[in-house]
Amino acid sequence: MSEQRIFDAKLYRVSDFEIVADYTLRVKFNDGTERVIDFEPLLRGPVFGPLRDRALFAQVKLEANFGALEWPTGADIDPTILHDWPEHAPSIIERRREQFAVSVIGGGSA
Repeated sequence: MSEQRIFDAKLYRVSDFEIVADYTLRVKFNDGTERVIDFEPLLRGPVFGPLRDRALFAQVKLEANFGALEWPTGADIDPTILHDWPEHAPSIIERRREQFAVSVIGGGSA
C-alpha cells in the first residue's frame, strides 16, 4: 500500500483592506500579515482591464465567504496568492503581459 501524505496547507483570508493610492490597496489577513499591493500591472484583459477606471477599481469589496477581494467585473484574486504576493507577483505580472500583449500591441488576433 502506498503512503498518502496530507499537506498542512495554510489558507489565508483577507480580513480588511483600504485603498491607499491609485490601484493600490493595503490588505490585512487573518494571520495579522499586511501587504501593500499595487494592482496596476495586472489591469489588462477583459476581466481586469476595465479596472483601469479608478471609480470601478474603487468598488472593490471583501467577499465574506472566502475572504477574497472582488470587483464588479468578476475579477478576484485568491487571498493566499495575495498573502504571498512578493513570491507570486513577478510571474503573474509577466504572464498577464504576455497573455494580453497581442491585443495591446497588435490590436488584433494572433
